[in-house]
Formats: sequence, structure tokens, C-alpha cells
Amino acid sequence: MINQVVLVGRLTKDPELRYTADGAAVANVTLAVSRHFRNAEGVIDTDFVHCTLWRKVAENTVHYCRKGSIIGVMGRIQTRNYENQDGKRVYVTEVVAESVRFMGGKTNAWVAQE
Repeated sequence: MINQVVLVGRLTKDPELRYTADGAAVANVTLAVSRHFRNAEGVIDTDFVHCTLWRKVAENTVHYCRKGSIIGVMGRIQTRNYENQDGKRVYVTEVVAESVRFMGGKTNAWVAQE
């Protein structure tokens, strides 16, 4: 089976780094990705894709990127679910990044990989 995703978009806010109890760096970001066509009203829609970055990929992205930065993410789709405080089941679909390419800015593109 193949589970591989490649996205290019802009960060919707500054990425924030946190650490798990085991000391692993993690950052959750949302990537705004424009569609390649216009809708019935003539507007190009944007999808907001949740991505999880781990370890060095997370650390480097937090260090080098800000809100509005254009990045490329290569990773895999992952689904999970949990029970919220109201006892309802919540389903989450996200991209777990294996590498991130920094595409905007004054310097050449740089790649962060696990």
C-alpha cells in the first residue's frame, strides 16, 4: 500500500514547539493550500490541512519559519480518534510530516528531514 502526501502551502500562524514526556520535539501546524480551480462563484478555494512535525523537522521549522512562510511537506495521512470531555468520539485526519522544504524567503530552499 502507498500512503504518501506532498503539499505546498503557507503556514497560517507561527509554529510552536513543545516536547512530549519522553523529550521528543513536536509541532502542530496548519498549512493553507490553494486549489487549482475556481468554484462556481469564480473564487479559488483554500484547504487548511493540519500537519504534525516531529523531532528535528519540528525544531528546524519552528526556528526558520513564521506565519505566511511557504513550505513543502512530504509525509503520510494518519487518522486517529479520541473521546472529548462531553463523551463524544472525535475523529482527526492529519498529515504526519517526514520532511519539510522551506520554499519562501531570501535564502535557497532548505530541507528538514527526520
